[in-house]
Amino acid sequence: MSGSTSGNSTATAVGGQEAGTQTFAFIAMTCLFFFWGFITVLNDILIPFLKESFDLNYTQAMLVQFCFFGAYFIVSPFAGKLIDKVGYQQGIVLGLLTTATGCVLFYPSASLNVYALFLFSFFVLASGITILQVAANPYVAALGSESTAASRLNLAQAANSLGTTVGPILGAALILGAVAADASAVQGPYLMIAGLLVLAALVFRRIKLPVLAHVEATEDVSGESVWNRRSLVLGALAIFLYVGGEVSIGSFLVNYFTESSIAGMSAVDAGEMVAYYWGAAMVGRLVGAALMNYIASTKYLAINSALAVVMIIVSMNSSGDMAMWSILAVGFFNSIMFPTIFTLAVKGLGSLTSKGSGLVCQAIVGGALIPLIQGAAADSIGIQLSFIVPMLCYIYIGWYALRGADQS
Repeated sequence: MSGSTSGNSTATAVGGQEAGTQTFAFIAMTCLFFFWGFITVLNDILIPFLKESFDLNYTQAMLVQFCFFGAYFIVSPFAGKLIDKVGYQQGIVLGLLTTATGCVLFYPSASLNVYALFLFSFFVLASGITILQVAANPYVAALGSESTAASRLNLAQAANSLGTTVGPILGAALILGAVAADASAVQGPYLMIAGLLVLAALVFRRIKLPVLAHVEATEDVSGESVWNRRSLVLGALAIFLYVGGEVSIGSFLVNYFTESSIAGMSAVDAGEMVAYYWGAAMVGRLVGAALMNYIASTKYLAINSALAVVMIIVSMNSSGDMAMWSILAVGFFNSIMFPTIFTLAVKGLGSLTSKGSGLVCQAIVGGALIPLIQGAAADSIGIQLSFIVPMLCYIYIGWYALRGADQS
């Protein structure tokens, strides 16, 4: 009897130790989600800053997002192979160091005052973030019970949203509010970020994270192509347009709010307002998580898409506070779109799930192309009317929710 009690106590102790290790690992991973959310949203601050510094038109300024999100499309397949080879923990270390390298490259880019070098720096930086995403998302999902994987990812995504909310406030103060009016204003902030990333890499190199078995999806032996799955292909297009629409709106907010007919703000004040756009997404994610227990995901996605379209129409046809707050409100309706579309797109794929997920993730390249299209529209018809580009994106997402997704 005493032997049995001793055995149970030992098992409890081992289980408790394992749970503690997993909790520590999860906390460390959520810090990563915060980091890349913070760094990614700084693009919204840098775009108007570089536009002014290099006297760019809107199309040229949007090359920032083209290079940044283009890295997702190019690097993702290689990142997956890298993680398979070196493991999750070493993949995270390499991702952090690559991101830090991109940040350091901002220094010579500003010293030489060459826009093309800035674009290369964005690509390197985003390549590191891509590696982090490829490593961190499945690691967090596997870090505990399968039944709680979704809640862990949602919590980690909340940390990401916190980063996207804080980023514009600090970025506006450090970069847009800098005394120097040239590109050198980015050197200090990005060197500080690089230092933090290197420190984080050293921490992740030394801490002991649980080693998780790499579980491969069931091998597909049917020979069926993912392109034959209508809901998946249409869902990948929905992700392409969603990421493109969300990123494009965020990219134009500072310039939009400095327009005299909209808010007439200073660049610093306009930069701080960007936090409301991304903060609204964080709030919307919490509200959506609760409401989707009672409303079908397709209907909730359709409702959010329709309301996003309404908000854009209001902003395009008004001025002052009405135009400003209505476009910021789109952030709230963006909140549940990515996970909902992703889930609908890969539903029922079975052995094709891994390939389908890869296709959907590569569709994030919409963040590279849609802002470029809106930039061209802003140059030709003006910044306010250019929001018709993301509006069309949300119209398609609403159609996908009601007609394109497999609702069986």
